[in-house]
Amino acid sequence: MRNSYGWPITLAVVMIVLVVALIIGWVILTVEIENTGLFWTLLVMGTSFLGLVLVGVVLYLVLSIKGIRLSQRQSNFIDSVSHELKSPIASLKLYLQTLSRRTVTEEQQANFYRFMLEDVQRLDTLINHMLDAARLDQEPVETDLVDVELSRVLATCAETVCLRHHLPKETIRVTSSEAIVRARPIDLEILFRNLMDNAIKYGGSPPAVEVDSQFGGTLKGTDQIVTRIVDNGRGIPTKLRRKIFGRFVRLGSELERVQTGTGLGLFIVRTLVKRMNGKINVRGRLDASGTIFEVVLPARRPHVESAAPTATAAGAASERPLDKMDAGIR
Repeated sequence: MRNSYGWPITLAVVMIVLVVALIIGWVILTVEIENTGLFWTLLVMGTSFLGLVLVGVVLYLVLSIKGIRLSQRQSNFIDSVSHELKSPIASLKLYLQTLSRRTVTEEQQANFYRFMLEDVQRLDTLINHMLDAARLDQEPVETDLVDVELSRVLATCAETVCLRHHLPKETIRVTSSEAIVRARPIDLEILFRNLMDNAIKYGGSPPAVEVDSQFGGTLKGTDQIVTRIVDNGRGIPTKLRRKIFGRFVRLGSELERVQTGTGLGLFIVRTLVKRMNGKINVRGRLDASGTIFEVVLPARRPHVESAAPTATAAGAASERPLDKMDAGIR
């Protein structure tokens, strides 16, 4: 917040100083009107100061508009988080009151416990998501970076997302070349879990997600791995594709949304991609409805190359579970 206020305050102070100097200059100009040399000097200085004041007014207007938009997004975020917190808490309260005040069958108890566990997982997802966003300001040190096999991360993320949404593993199909990315494993997991989770939630009915990761070209003199996450949803309008990566940005109105979210997921994705010296693009599908998120990261080929890319269903080649943090959201 300090940075957001710094520019408008500094600009306002500079504009005040220029206006005061302009007034003093014009006063001197009226007193020394007969001195031709001083007249033209003060006229040029006054005109320059006036131009700077006009430029400052325009910049101040632009910064004010950005501040208003940020305030609106923050208000939207608060509405979203309030709903995300209130709904599972109200649900938990209802189930607990029912269990404590009424006699229910064992089957009903089992259903109640399952519903309560889902509500707790929903709260856990929200809290972890907030913590992910808060940790973005902490730059990773070199000792945190390790060589990560991307294909294994993609397969494990796909399995986790399918389990979270109670979908068959075949819902997300992963085709990946063997590639080594130097990064923090948790960053890669958060990044691709967010994108796959979005692809499921905003996909068609039933959802079908294709994840393809192949080498292509170079990025800053290093081999690059291009990972495409393709869904079968309604797609994102062209004019909104750049806005979706902003902090607290969600499409539509909070009162009209069906999908849960906080507007931080894609902001986290973009921040992590930039931190890894990569880039991310979003575009629509040409052959059908849906969206393609393309993540380009520096990578290198392992010492032993596979004869061909490995195509697996979600979860294949997974050797270790992810942490309990669930995927992010748009």
